[in-house]
Amino acid sequence: MAKIDLDNMESVQFDVLREIGNIGAGNATTALSKLLDARIDMRVPKVNLAGFSEITGIIGDEEEVMVGILLSLEGDVNGMMMFLLDTASAGRLVATLLKQEENIDKDIYDFSEMELSALNEIGNIITGAYLSALSDLTKLTIVSSVPTLQVDMAGAILSIPAIEFSKIGDKVLLIETQFDEESHINGYFLLVPELESYDVILNSLGL
Repeated sequence: MAKIDLDNMESVQFDVLREIGNIGAGNATTALSKLLDARIDMRVPKVNLAGFSEITGIIGDEEEVMVGILLSLEGDVNGMMMFLLDTASAGRLVATLLKQEENIDKDIYDFSEMELSALNEIGNIITGAYLSALSDLTKLTIVSSVPTLQVDMAGAILSIPAIEFSKIGDKVLLIETQFDEESHINGYFLLVPELESYDVILNSLGL
């Protein structure tokens, strides 16, 4: 049985989880900058331990169309991870990567197969960079699945991890990442470890 109580977490435990969020998001930003061959700076991310029912209120409207990249985690840490971004941010990322200058400022809903493939690769690289930072920090083995991509309403995308993890708890580590104003890209990392995996992560760091 897990020792951690997500509803009554000690401040030092949350501080460690928040730092993990900061480091992971920073590593992902560096990877994104290299991928796009452009300078992208990140503001200090907002890190919250939130219930699934609260997430849509934080990121906007549950009916807002968003892009979600979801992958499962195995090894020393079990659970799920998701990267969410609005379609305007997704469109800018794809346009920059594929050098579609005419689409930089368009809010694209109907992505082509090539654009969806590019988005999936972007998600794969930045979530991989995030997990690599977490693995390096904790010295734990974290194996991720092949990512799956969805373009759907936020409520529908979030229902997948919500259903899967409602039986063990409804808390998720939400890292709201805002890149520099010039890039106009906002994204959200959702790290959803199983309860026992929270213990494993914190124990690896001496807590």
